[in-house]
Amino acid sequence: MVTLQDIQKAALRIKPFIHRTPLIRSNSFSKMTGADVFLKAENLQKTGSFKVRGAFNKIIDMKRDVIAASMGNHAQAVAYAASVIGIKSKIIMPVTAPIIKEEATKGYGAEVLLFGESFGEALGYALAQSDFPFIHAFDDEKIIAGQGTIGIEILEDLSDIDYVIVPVGGGGLISGIATAIKALSPKTKVIGVQAEAAPASFLSLQENRVCEKTAETTIADGIAIGRPGEKTSEIMKAYVDEILLVNEGSIAMAILHFLERKKLVVEGAGAVALAALVLYKEKFSGKRIVLIISGGNIDFTLIDRIIHKGLVNTKRMAIIEVILKDKPGSLNKITEILSDNRANIFNVYHDRLMSDLPIGETLVSLTVEIRGEEQLDEIIKDIRKKGFPVKGK
Repeated sequence: MVTLQDIQKAALRIKPFIHRTPLIRSNSFSKMTGADVFLKAENLQKTGSFKVRGAFNKIIDMKRDVIAASMGNHAQAVAYAASVIGIKSKIIMPVTAPIIKEEATKGYGAEVLLFGESFGEALGYALAQSDFPFIHAFDDEKIIAGQGTIGIEILEDLSDIDYVIVPVGGGGLISGIATAIKALSPKTKVIGVQAEAAPASFLSLQENRVCEKTAETTIADGIAIGRPGEKTSEIMKAYVDEILLVNEGSIAMAILHFLERKKLVVEGAGAVALAALVLYKEKFSGKRIVLIISGGNIDFTLIDRIIHKGLVNTKRMAIIEVILKDKPGSLNKITEILSDNRANIFNVYHDRLMSDLPIGETLVSLTVEIRGEEQLDEIIKDIRKKGFPVKGK
């Protein structure tokens, strides 16, 4: 088991190579949730995530070239740390890894090889390459100790913390943080968060054994791990109070909140702590909370879809479907209603080929910007008054 002393040693070892990231109080998130909310901004860390802490603690004394497997953030961290220390790195990534993370890893000087559809397949391939020392993404004492330095920094900056909420994939981050927090502030509860699409650590903690569960597609790709580590599972069992699950809509909404309220770019894995705070706000109301923003390496080819999903989930955007007579002037009647309700039209789509739609009619889907669910209800009510079949979502 990793100890507080291991983490304190790691803090001294890696201090010259990393940023001490800020702990920021968020007035807007505090008002939104009824809690006293602080953000540990590891998205501002070197390489854009907390992973450099563990990577430097592991690699700093190495003289040989290394190999690692990763979905992205660990890859960048190992590549960067290796280049600083003066050794080479080879990174195995699944073909599903975001291109932005693949290119960033190459930019830090690593040789990148794509193998397999999942992290598990990439990991298996990397472990079979016996020519290089293997740097595990999470199931390693030095990696865990390096990540645990976040816990020390938090408690140096803030006291009387009720909850620290941490993203969980394989468990390296939360294992290190929980070890530090429970040693220095035993009353503070450590809560993990996983995406519903990748709940292996959640299941493992519930069933008191290491569980394997194939991760489905999630925008929190950085924590899409199908099996937690053996070492991390033991630490989570000892020190983690609970793991919560969040859905895709709540993660997208959290990314949007970070952009709008804090002007922070946060990847899906980094946003799950806020998603959990919002989803379970009754649990945390009135408490002092620290959210770990684990990374900011978002795939910008997806960000427009993520923002759109977040806008829909917060009822700032809606899709209204109306069946109209397929003749001139029909659509104008609908757009007048939207204009009268001060709804902004983003997009209009006609579908005349639905199997159950009579010839001479068309289904019109309008994507509109609105001010909330109440306004959407008023719009649908007005359209129905005009005699048009309508639904909104």
